[in-house]
Amino acid sequence: MTRPSPAELRNTLGANLRELAKSTDSISALCRDLGINRTQFNRYLSGESFPRPDVLFRICQYFKVDARIILEPLSKMGLNKNSLLNHPEIEEFLSGGVTQLQETFFPAGFYRFVRRSFLDETQFVQGLIYVYRRDGATFLRGFEAKAAMTQQGLPAGQKNREFRGLLMAEEGGVAALVSRRNSLTTSFNFLAQVPSFENNYWVGYTVRTVRESSTGARVARLVYEYLGYDGARARRAARRSGFCSANDLVPYEQTQLRIGQPFF
Repeated sequence: MTRPSPAELRNTLGANLRELAKSTDSISALCRDLGINRTQFNRYLSGESFPRPDVLFRICQYFKVDARIILEPLSKMGLNKNSLLNHPEIEEFLSGGVTQLQETFFPAGFYRFVRRSFLDETQFVQGLIYVYRRDGATFLRGFEAKAAMTQQGLPAGQKNREFRGLLMAEEGGVAALVSRRNSLTTSFNFLAQVPSFENNYWVGYTVRTVRESSTGARVARLVYEYLGYDGARARRAARRSGFCSANDLVPYEQTQLRIGQPFF
């Protein structure tokens, strides 16, 4: 393998930084977030200068990439030009939402969720999900409650209950496309942050992809509570997963779910 020259390393980094910076509001805001002088950052972009190791570390942490950004183009790393979301037919419409969902806006960690049951409007479903970032994108993972699977006549094994999803930044909030293995069932979620004591609540709705029916709803209000990486709170939420009544919800959740009010 040919050893790259210092100039080639600077140019590769500069090209990658220019591409990564497209997902930010402005270069000035990016420099403030990174604690880097704007003039110096412009020199990184142009390939005239190379950052110190500690500065390079901050850049990699901010954009959720690794040090390969000095060695190879982004197209060869993680969420690249060969991925479906970067297909020329949809790149300008979907890929930006994936890359723009930053940690400062929607943090990784555990979330507790609650919504009304689709099949029994007198009950609510609560559960736990884990949000994580990998290869420049944000994902979620969780498991449906055994009781919910049984109620639908579906196998309740762990593999059948697992669901995963892709999250994207949208105007005013976060959207998620969530599915069980082999796309057995799919739902669309939308969430927007609402004022709370710890600023840890997100409220929106979820829509399931089923045919119209005289029984069972297809859309329900949804509440996410951010738990961070607090293992004790996550375990408590996991133990409470499943069906519950409105009285089991905290007053703030009852208010945000607007129990008794029609969905518009």
